[in-house]
This record gives sequence, structure tokens and C-alpha cells, in this order.
Amino acid sequence: MKRALKTAVLAAMAIALISSTATQAQTTLTMWSRQGDALPALVEAFNARRGTQVDLQLVPGDQMVQKYATAAAGGSAPDIIGLDLIYTPAFAAAGQLDDITSFAQSLPYFDQLSKAHVEAGSLDGKIFGLPLLAEGSVLIWNKDLFRQAGLDPEKGPTNWAEIEAAAAAVDALGGAINGFYFAGACGGCNAFTFLPLVWASGGDIFADGGAKVTLDTPQMHDAINFYRDLAKKGYVPESAETDSGSTWLSSFASGNIGISQSGAFAIGVLNKDYPELDYGITFLPGKDGGRSSFGGGDNFAISAGHGDKLEATTEFVNFLYSLEGQTIMASHGSLPTRADVAAEALKDQDPRYAIAAEAMSIGRTPSTPVYNDLINSPTGPWAQMLTEAFFGDDPDGAIAYAQETMQGIVDDFGR
Repeated sequence: MKRALKTAVLAAMAIALISSTATQAQTTLTMWSRQGDALPALVEAFNARRGTQVDLQLVPGDQMVQKYATAAAGGSAPDIIGLDLIYTPAFAAAGQLDDITSFAQSLPYFDQLSKAHVEAGSLDGKIFGLPLLAEGSVLIWNKDLFRQAGLDPEKGPTNWAEIEAAAAAVDALGGAINGFYFAGACGGCNAFTFLPLVWASGGDIFADGGAKVTLDTPQMHDAINFYRDLAKKGYVPESAETDSGSTWLSSFASGNIGISQSGAFAIGVLNKDYPELDYGITFLPGKDGGRSSFGGGDNFAISAGHGDKLEATTEFVNFLYSLEGQTIMASHGSLPTRADVAAEALKDQDPRYAIAAEAMSIGRTPSTPVYNDLINSPTGPWAQMLTEAFFGDDPDGAIAYAQETMQGIVDDFGR
């Protein structure tokens, strides 16, 4: 009887020990990210593995920056954050993100990760963000309108002259049809789709790690004049001048626009909501050829002071960048961020995603802690310059004024 009681007690102790060890071994990571389908699907699959768990909270995109800044200042930030990559340097400069340089460079596939995301996630030579969600800007054309205009519907433009010629041919169809479209009053949209025209032509808007503004260049003047000419010749509908981005994609989806620009997100939207629209995707070209793209999306970062969960974070990161993780993300509209598994992750998706993924892989992202003040703000110098330069009477003056104003904002931040 005593032996049986002893055995039962020992068994109970063993079960308690095992339970305690399991509880200690399982870590829960708190995470915030912008709303969307890809990350929740990834987290659901990760949590089903019964190891480290991720408690994901989705935050509306227009609320994320303020919400995270408030939480970080008050000591209640999540362990990890999915942050629009353009804001990574600002939060890093504010001391609200952990330096993850050693962690990032220790990943065996580090050199395969999206360079645009890594560069945008870096500040002063240190890495604070790695790619999470990915977007790439592309040129998009209506194949039906190309056919009607006598153009090859399977061949997208490869330089500015070809864009203008195709836009002219489509516009000549008349009626409500226009050859070209862009959201003229949207600074962020035009950073995403207009800047690649400058990059592909050999220009840039920053130098010296973002310390020097290089807006007033021949390449910028050429790109501005290209858009001005398209608008002056009537190939662009008048509604484009006041479009803040709200009708950017829907204007193309109407079936009355020959050529526009967008991102990989458009593929899912058009396939779902406009299944009858026959469209093509190609690269955003430079004046005389070449190609470029804006590498957009979100970076993965660790909140300052939360590096104590690095082992659990590593487990999640390895799943994110695995073929399984990348395939899950791709199946929900986010482009792969790891180059060596991208083709396999996309093999069952619409082939147009592969073009967008290739565009993203050569994409660039301006990196500056004052990106919002310079580019995204509707009252910032970039947006104000574009409105005047595209549609006003003094494009050269608009560029020169924006150059001076942007440099002043950069200099003030550095003081």
C-alpha cells in the first residue's frame, strides 16, 4: 500500500514537472501589424505548431504610427511590430526599436532577403527592420484597349516613348477612353510609381545616406516633363489632377484607361472584383529603357527592450522565411521577400505575381527618418511640388523650391 502511494506521488510530481517545463518553454510573442489577410494566415499556421505562440493584433494602417508611438513612449509596446518600412528609420532614430544587426546577419539566408526592405530598415549602418510584407510597383495596361487601338496586347511599353505612343493610340479611340492615368494629388502614390521612372533613368532624390537631397536633377526634370506632356496632350483625364489616390485603381478598373501604374495588390483586386478585365503587368521603365520599382510593404522589427525573447522571435522569423511561410504569404497577396524560394512560393499563383515579385526584387525604397514630412504628407514639399510641376505653369520653379525645402527639413532633423 505504501509502495503504491509512493508510486502515485512520484507520478504526480513527474506530471507536474513536465507540465511546468512545457509552460516555461512555451513563449507568447505579442505582435501588432496593419490589417490584411497574409499575416493572420501565417500566424495561424505558426501557432498550430504548438511551440512559441504569436498573439497578433491588427491595427488600421492610418492608426498604426500614432498607436505604436504612444505605446512605445508609455512602455506598453508589443514585442514585435509589423511597420510600414518607410517609418522604420524614424522609430529607430527615436530609440523605440532594437538594433538587430547581429541577429539579421546571422540568418543563413540573410543575403536573399529583400534589399529594399533591409536598406529602408537601416539607420547609421545598423539594421532595425527585416522584410515582413512586400509590394512592388509596376506598369499596368488594358489589353482589350490595346487590341482596339491596333497595338500588340501582349507587349507592354519598355520606355517612355513607347508609353506615349501607346497612350496616344488608345486615346484616339475617343469617347470616355483615355490613354494614361496617374493620381496627380497623391504624394505617396507617386513616390511608389513615379520615382521608379527617375531611378530607372539614372537619377535619385537622396544621396549620402539621405543627408543630401538631390531632387533638382536632369532625370527629375525629364520625368516631370514626360507626365506634363501626357496631360497637356489630353491623354490623361482631368480628374487625375485632384485624385488623392481614392480612385487610382478604380479608374483603371473601369476599362477606359489604356495605361496606368499600380502594385502587386492590384492583381488580387482586379482578379476578384473585375474578372472580365484583360490586363497585363510589366516593369516601370526609364526614359530610354531599363527598369525599376519601389519596394514597398512592411518591415518586421523588435520593440526596444524586448530582445529577451530573441529565441522565440528567431523561431517565428525562420517560419516566416521558410518555403512554407513564404508560400502562405504569397497565397494571400504578399510578394515573397526571400529570393531563393520566391519562384517556388509563387508557382501556383497568377503568373503576373511573378513579374511583380521580380520588380520588387530590384526595387528601391528611400530611407530617411523624415520620410513622412518630406513625401507622405499631403502638405509636404514632395506632394506640393508634384501638383504644381505636373499641372502648373512653373515646373522648374516647383522643383527648385521643393529641393530647398526638403533639404531644410533634413538639415533641421540632423541638428
